[in-house]
Amino acid sequence: MPALRADSRRGRLALTPTDTEAFRREVDENLRRDQMTGLAKKWGVVIGVLVLLLLIGLAAFLWWRSHHAHQAGLEGEQLTQVLSDVDIGRAQPNDARLAALASSSRDGYRAMARLTQAGILAKTDAPAAAANYLAIAKDDGLPQATRDLALIRATTLQFDTIAPTEVVSRMKPLAVANAPWFGSAGELTGIAYLKMGRRDLAGPLFAAIARDTNVPTGLRGRAAGLATGLGQTVGAITPDGASKE
Repeated sequence: MPALRADSRRGRLALTPTDTEAFRREVDENLRRDQMTGLAKKWGVVIGVLVLLLLIGLAAFLWWRSHHAHQAGLEGEQLTQVLSDVDIGRAQPNDARLAALASSSRDGYRAMARLTQAGILAKTDAPAAAANYLAIAKDDGLPQATRDLALIRATTLQFDTIAPTEVVSRMKPLAVANAPWFGSAGELTGIAYLKMGRRDLAGPLFAAIARDTNVPTGLRGRAAGLATGLGQTVGAITPDGASKE
């Protein structure tokens, strides 16, 4: 009987497989809870600081974007006013508004302001204006199209004071069919060829300009006249810009 009672007590104290699994899950949950509590205590402050810095950075970015857009709008209005004054002859190369825009962090406004300064100066001091245009052409921080335009304008102002070979050298990368400045660069190159006595080079170049429908009609008309005079066959330029052979 004592043995049976002992076995009975052991049976009551023994855990079934189901009870054992539940006990293990509870222990695992308690362990995970303790671990999370420990991590929160250890890293809670750090995470809070990181979140705060993220929010501050986001707020700063949103302010900067808004401020940037506002400043761009102000500079745009200022440039429009300056260009209006240029049209009626009221702006000077040393205009304070142009000087401010010429140092703008925005490439477009900076380029336009510097080109405008040089353009105004060209009316009274061609050598100084040409020097300004050349400085623009060498500015790697400006768009290539702007730099090319500045080089063409500088070369136009200096055409009678520099060697024809220098004109050809400057314009060679630009006087290419279908290139953005082909018409203007090609015309300067063609006239330089004539000064060099190279009618054989000038004629085909003027003919190519006359046939290029991307070139302004007026320029094509001039090129067609020169090409014809040099023995090239070029059709008349119609009002719609097409060449009529």
